[in-house]
Amino acid sequence: MYSKRAPSLFGMEWMVNNEIELEMVAVELIKELGERKILLLYGDLGAGKTTFVRYIIRQFNSTDECSSPTFSLINHYESPDGPIYHMDMYRLKDLSEAVDIGVEEYLDSGSFCIIEWPELLEPILPQDSLRVRIEVLPGHKRKIIV
Repeated sequence: MYSKRAPSLFGMEWMVNNEIELEMVAVELIKELGERKILLLYGDLGAGKTTFVRYIIRQFNSTDECSSPTFSLINHYESPDGPIYHMDMYRLKDLSEAVDIGVEEYLDSGSFCIIEWPELLEPILPQDSLRVRIEVLPGHKRKIIV
């Protein structure tokens, strides 16, 4: 069973052993999200960011198939609560490339946005963006840190 530490969302940490537990973390995270519309995912290649996104969009009752937007840069999913935008900034070289593809319009849309590899966007991200780091641990375990 996964373990959770910390009394509030900020500074919260989960240790997960498998995808079932990762989905349980997604459920808890979305419950705590409040009015925030921007979720930032940090982690190395293969950390499980896109898998985590799959579980997050399920919490919005989306039936769309989640896939990595590494090459498309932005995936759009439908949900009863409106569109969800899933972005991957890994291949971009600088902020101007992100601006050129319209990232600011997505951020300002009022729709839920999930961004993998958000580091180069930091100057234009809302202060209340929720930052989540996924760390790979030995034995295929993950640490999720908010």
